[in-house]
Amino acid sequence: MTYILAIDQGTTSSRGIVFDKDMGVVASDQLEFTQHFPQSGWVEHEVADLWATTVSTAKGAISKAGIAAADVAAIGITNQRETVVVWDKATGEAIHNAIVWQDRRTAELCRELKADGFEDEVTEKTGLLLDPYFSSTKLKWILDNVDGARARAEAGELLFGTVDSYLIWMFTKGARHVTDATNAARTMLYNIREGAWDESICARLGVPMQMLPEVLDCAADFGVTDASILGAEVPILGVAGDQQAATIGQACFEPGMLKSTYGTGCFALLNTGDTLVRSQKRMLGTIAYQLDGKTTYALEGSIFIAGAVVQWLRDGLGIIEHASETQKLAEDADETQELYLVPAFTGLGAPHWDADARGAIYGLTRGSGPAEFAKAALESVGYQTRDLLDAMKSDWPDAADAGVLRVDGGMSASDWSMQFLSDIIGAPVDRPKVLETTALGVAWLAGMRAGVYPDQVGFAANWALDQRFDPQMDEDSRSRRYAGWQDAIERTLSR
Repeated sequence: MTYILAIDQGTTSSRGIVFDKDMGVVASDQLEFTQHFPQSGWVEHEVADLWATTVSTAKGAISKAGIAAADVAAIGITNQRETVVVWDKATGEAIHNAIVWQDRRTAELCRELKADGFEDEVTEKTGLLLDPYFSSTKLKWILDNVDGARARAEAGELLFGTVDSYLIWMFTKGARHVTDATNAARTMLYNIREGAWDESICARLGVPMQMLPEVLDCAADFGVTDASILGAEVPILGVAGDQQAATIGQACFEPGMLKSTYGTGCFALLNTGDTLVRSQKRMLGTIAYQLDGKTTYALEGSIFIAGAVVQWLRDGLGIIEHASETQKLAEDADETQELYLVPAFTGLGAPHWDADARGAIYGLTRGSGPAEFAKAALESVGYQTRDLLDAMKSDWPDAADAGVLRVDGGMSASDWSMQFLSDIIGAPVDRPKVLETTALGVAWLAGMRAGVYPDQVGFAANWALDQRFDPQMDEDSRSRRYAGWQDAIERTLSR
């Protein structure tokens, strides 16, 4: 039993990845599922799709690896964070579609709570801001809008969880209702200073506390899968929200280390050690990971649209068929045109937190075409990352010494994008040999707990560089182009 199965339940797809005893990828399987947009700014998933694709890809990866479930020593689960599932405690049936982290339906509620002065309490206790992004107001919406939901929740008939909790509950046939500290930290219901669900916040939002899962370390005994599901009983020993899993997978274990993941969105995390930084620049204080009962904190900046802007070029505009085409288009773009695409399709995240902003593009000429659009789309990710890093360095002066940004996620495979990122932030960008850092992070948690993988020091020593991108843009160009971006942002903000 020297194999580890990582389950990566993401925003647009579910994946199963089998790792061997040397933490190498043996096999993987992936399935996309339908995104539902019932109204403008609303994003939902069918909960049955999340479960079905998770089980299918877990089985698929095991089959492709040529092994049996009995050969798997442990499972690690990483998941899209903040997405809300509410289900029947007796049947496991969801009472509403999952409301996705991108969903903005509770923007007006968040404005009302801010106006009532509630944000200070939220930020002090949870490290978060009052924004529709987080789970709590989505949960309140379900309780307030699904017939009978609140009464059933108060009667103890309903359970709440982020996606990890629901998957564990299903895998264990209802034996375990648990989550880990990193996912709990993203609900806006969990006091990350005290390490407990917050009674005051739950009361203010009308959330019955009996709905909430037990919170464990990232490496812990989360339960054992029912043998009927995968073909054998397998312990679930590692869980972390996707961005924290990537932080672990990048071995950012020392204060000051920094990583940025480019998936559907972009998420930068800065390890701040045992210090929970109270941001003055609207960054988030959060839990990076929790091991052996010890909490390590981070500053996080969240960008809602990164890789999704490339999907928009493909699905919305139809100017590409495959994401890989964007690099060639960007290389062919007219350098004299300076287009700025602000991809605020579902509002703007950090450091602006403007739920009502919507996407815009500036600098169009008659000569602007697919190449220039592609270039502006890729550049928007670099500009947004700089917004985050500048805010972090202002919040925590020690971050100025970080020096290097470790990157991962699908877009990090693009040399053009990573070179522009290095140019615009004016610092080296390191891309690791293993780009599956999110899956690797939870595989290591589970494997370390199972005794298959080395400890933290040994794992960090295994981190290997694929390529470093050093800045090549001169400072005048960097400053001028970033000033153009800041102007575009100011024109796009709703307030």
